[in-house]
Amino acid sequence: MVTELVCGALALVLYLNTLNADFCYDDSRAIKTNQDLLPETPWINILYDDFWGTLLTHSGSHKSYRPLCTLSFRLNYALDGLRPWGYHLINVGLHGAVTSLFATLCRPLLGGGMWSLLAGLLFASHPVHTEAVAGVVGRADVGAALLFLLSLLCYARHCAARGPAARDCQTRGCGRPSARMWLWLLGSLGCAASSMLWKEQGVTVLAVSAAYDLFIFQRLRFRQAVVVLFGKKKNTSVLFSLSMLASWGLLLLAARLYWMGNKPPNFSNSDNPAADSPHVLTRTLTFFYLPAANCWLLLCPDQLSFDWSMDALPLVWTFADWRNLQTVAFYGGFTLLAWFGLHRSSGLDSKAKETNGKSQIPNGKPYTNGHSYNLLDGNHDNHDTNSEPGTPRTNGKTFLNGNGFTKPPHCNPGTGPQSPVSPSTLPSSENVVVFALGLLALPFLPATNLFFYVGFVIAERVLYIPSMGFCLLVAVGARALYIRLRTRGPRVMMLGLCAGLVLLCSIKTVLRNQDWSNEEMLYKSGISVNPAKAWGNLGNVLKNQGKMAKAERAYRNALHYRGNMADMLYNLGLLLQENERANEALHYYKLALASRPTLASAYLNTGIILMNQGDLDEARRTFITCADIPDENLKDPHTHKSSVTSCLYNLGKLLHEQGLQEEALMVYQKAVQKMPRQFAPQSLYNMMGEAYIRLNRLEEAGHWYRESLRAKPDHIPAHLTYAKLLSITGKKTEAERYYLRAIQLGPSKGNCYMHYGQFLMEQSRLGEAAEMAERAAELDGSEFDVVFSAAHMLRQASLNEAAEQHYKRAAKLRPDYPAALMNLGAILHLNGRLPEAEANYLRALQLKPDDVITQSNLRKLWNIMERQGLGITQAP
Repeated sequence: MVTELVCGALALVLYLNTLNADFCYDDSRAIKTNQDLLPETPWINILYDDFWGTLLTHSGSHKSYRPLCTLSFRLNYALDGLRPWGYHLINVGLHGAVTSLFATLCRPLLGGGMWSLLAGLLFASHPVHTEAVAGVVGRADVGAALLFLLSLLCYARHCAARGPAARDCQTRGCGRPSARMWLWLLGSLGCAASSMLWKEQGVTVLAVSAAYDLFIFQRLRFRQAVVVLFGKKKNTSVLFSLSMLASWGLLLLAARLYWMGNKPPNFSNSDNPAADSPHVLTRTLTFFYLPAANCWLLLCPDQLSFDWSMDALPLVWTFADWRNLQTVAFYGGFTLLAWFGLHRSSGLDSKAKETNGKSQIPNGKPYTNGHSYNLLDGNHDNHDTNSEPGTPRTNGKTFLNGNGFTKPPHCNPGTGPQSPVSPSTLPSSENVVVFALGLLALPFLPATNLFFYVGFVIAERVLYIPSMGFCLLVAVGARALYIRLRTRGPRVMMLGLCAGLVLLCSIKTVLRNQDWSNEEMLYKSGISVNPAKAWGNLGNVLKNQGKMAKAERAYRNALHYRGNMADMLYNLGLLLQENERANEALHYYKLALASRPTLASAYLNTGIILMNQGDLDEARRTFITCADIPDENLKDPHTHKSSVTSCLYNLGKLLHEQGLQEEALMVYQKAVQKMPRQFAPQSLYNMMGEAYIRLNRLEEAGHWYRESLRAKPDHIPAHLTYAKLLSITGKKTEAERYYLRAIQLGPSKGNCYMHYGQFLMEQSRLGEAAEMAERAAELDGSEFDVVFSAAHMLRQASLNEAAEQHYKRAAKLRPDYPAALMNLGAILHLNGRLPEAEANYLRALQLKPDDVITQSNLRKLWNIMERQGLGITQAP
């Protein structure tokens, strides 16, 4: 247990600095905007949605079905909301548990000494694990690995219960190994299914368990394994176990395929460029190269990145590409290792017995006079003082059965077999190498594009489980080299190199954790690997920080490396729009739509700009085009639906302002039908109430106002509009309560005071109305509607001087608005400033020549000016 505790402790210590990290990269979509985490969302939705909260059968779903992982996020949310600390704590704890279990697995493979310790420490400290542990969404890989190891360890116990010693124990009547055998097998299959439900990769444990059975427990060579599986003399119990693994695996895969709608996921060109290449040679060479590139990350994790998509790894186009040499070296080395393990002699045919890095070759034979040497502590007496707890003692004697296994002459009554492998000997290096290769390669198979195209080029967190096989290979190789070094000096140097390797990995991991502490550092660290994606994401962070100039430079840097990224073009357009550079923003929105015609958010903002510029017909066409875009095969259908709903909302608002209330209502109703779960509907409901009140359908208007308040009880516009409706229907006291509640919710919003002032004016409470008007204009002095309404209220309260000042401010805000100029002329007229009044009347008539009221007021003004002997200006 000491080895397991040490390895787990190191895993925890190395990642303590991630506990204060923020959410990064994919965490936002999987957690912060995932509706499946919210308490109001039925928990059963987790069973039907993918990892990102999209319906699994939707054509745009990633088909990543991980309900157990999502459930763990939901529990995190229930306990502490969106505080990142709790999410990171669970991730780090899971990594510590996985590391301890991996050390437990290594003990019967390498012995309980320094080599299993080396494997565990290397796994605990390997820098490639940072993404899986420090990134919250990496919990899918870490949790799946925990259940993966539990399944494998259960299967190892099943093998022990099924083995020769167990049968011998059963014949002696000292336990029920057959019952335990079934229980361990069911436990293994159950953990395998749970691992797959945590992340799809977990199902590969069934194949790894089969490799364990054949090459570790039975210690077979390749030909022997073929005979066991396909020969005439079959081992029934072994075949039964293996057939159970195969059948369960096929059943899980079939259920998984059915549950996701029998359709593979669709990915964009940028996610996996090789899959989209029309050239067979390019696809083949690139897909062969990618496992070699992943292996290099395990061998030399010097350059790591949060994202390897797009052009981070250029495609391998021809045989002349030097990276083909790396591919050949990788597959050649893998083949040699596999040949070494499968074809070299193993088990009792080995020349030397290897235990804990010590070897003993008495006269070239492992046994002398029927006695074996106890090699766990290097002593050659007949005491097994360092044997594992619970290991049956044999007093130095071992016995061989027909299968080549050692077994004790008696067993511990009531307990059955105590170790998943034979207690007297460890598996040979050759067998462990074969198993390690299986542990490395089999869990990686789903990421190879061999069975289906995946949505990434390289994803470091996918290497979390395969890295167990890598760490085991390193430990086996170190042990083999240590055995061959006969003198003390080289052996000490060898151990020093191993310790140095663990130390270097630990330092790199701690440093890499700092990159994952916040998004800005993470994206900066990825610029050297994937500059287009890193600069673009960095621009988003800088924009959220209010550093607009730096954000703009970051977006332009991203587009320099990849000019057709629709998201970056849109983000740059959005930044320019927010900085009132509307024409530039329109340019980039058009480029974004040219790159991705289904980008609904670009249509939405284009329409808003056109509406603000007065191009209402073009805005209307833009909104309609957006509303007709289907959400099929889209990467993020929730965001798309939200943008489409917003387009319909703005289209309805445009029609409402044009007086087309019936058409506006039809559009609003369509928006209600299309809006996704996460869309905030209060503004939409409120505008529906406004349309109904314009049609004098007060009861329906009241219904939608109340729906708006139910959706968001602190929604200020709904308080104001509902108060207005209550006032119309004669419920003055209740109406005033809603006005005052709106002011309480928004004490700094002049609009609230303006509406309450108008209500007071209707109640002939002129002094209070004037006070509200002054307060409104003070708070929202740049808002024309507020200032203009304040001037009206002040004039009605006979505060003409104050009214004049506010009319002048309104006219400055909209110098080309005829009503502002006409009303300014009227107040100047009342205040005796006749020449100024005349000038404003004339300017108003230039903008609106057929305005009858202005013409009448101007004639009255001229009459007064003539009586006073003032010169007048003839209208044009």
